[in-house]
Amino acid sequence: MAVLHNRVSHKELREKMLNETFKRITISFYKYFTIEQPQAYRDAMYEVFQTLQIFGRIYIAREGINAQISVPEQHMPSFLAYMDAQPEFKNLRKNIAVDDDGKSFFVLKIKVRDKIVADGLSDETFDASKTGKYLNAADFNQLSSQQDVVIVDMRNHYEYEVGHFENAIEIPSDTFREQLPMAVDMLQDKKDQPIIMYCTGGIRCEKASAYMLHNGFKNVYHVEGGIIHYTQTAREQALPLKFKGKNFVFDERLGERITDDIIAVCHQCGQSADTHTNCKNEACHLLFIQCDACAEAMQGCCSVTCKEVLALPIEQQTAIRKGIDKGQMIFNKSRQGRLRPRLDELNQTTLH
Repeated sequence: MAVLHNRVSHKELREKMLNETFKRITISFYKYFTIEQPQAYRDAMYEVFQTLQIFGRIYIAREGINAQISVPEQHMPSFLAYMDAQPEFKNLRKNIAVDDDGKSFFVLKIKVRDKIVADGLSDETFDASKTGKYLNAADFNQLSSQQDVVIVDMRNHYEYEVGHFENAIEIPSDTFREQLPMAVDMLQDKKDQPIIMYCTGGIRCEKASAYMLHNGFKNVYHVEGGIIHYTQTAREQALPLKFKGKNFVFDERLGERITDDIIAVCHQCGQSADTHTNCKNEACHLLFIQCDACAEAMQGCCSVTCKEVLALPIEQQTAIRKGIDKGQMIFNKSRQGRLRPRLDELNQTTLH
């Protein structure tokens, strides 16, 4: 019987991936369609992808699939043949990573979820298939130059912070489920204006465009394939790039460089920087932006307290980690603009 889950430690898998001598290609794709038996669908896909040495993170639900994967170059023909053999994937757009070192994933995780994008919606009258109009790169460049157009970033605030389209407005939130009603509220006086929505690969803004139409907006568009496909197409067609900075991605890279513009700042010293990192103290693991100078001075930590913890023996670090609920560990400028939750707000007796 095939093994349908990983049984090797993440440390070992990461080291093995870093030592690979062949090239990998990072690909993302999604599709809304009905899957009657998500678990069986998941198991069948896992068996094929494991054989092809594909890594990545895939969510499967009754409403469809959302995948970000890393495919060995030598197995691309087999991967594409498998995809083309599935009726639901015929002619499916596959977004190839823009700035890819092939080190995006080191393990294969395929999970069955209630939804492929957590939207928090319970309105049974909402039809996610009734979406706004697609915009390709050329159409986006043309329409976005109109004075009355509203460009809406449907990503999280920390994604927007390091890169976004020119004149795009931010929906300041940590989660997509918070953004949907927030976008409706923020744009109530724009219902008759052209609204362009975008996200990383298209999956969030496609559903968001349908939600805006559901709430009475008249003229809604979304960028086909999101930032990734826009960038590829714009470069292929020698079009001006209207996205500035870095595209945040949810894998080991934490970002794809789109343009040389650095529009964010280090969360510790305020100098120009757009490199996301996770605090090296595993009891914290905060996601934040850190410049090279602060990374060296703070040893990759987000605070002096975390730096002190990192210097402790491993046994003490492990003891500190026990029982800590780290929650959503991100620097959140929409909530008092500070690193949160700070480890120095935890029980300090564990440090002595």
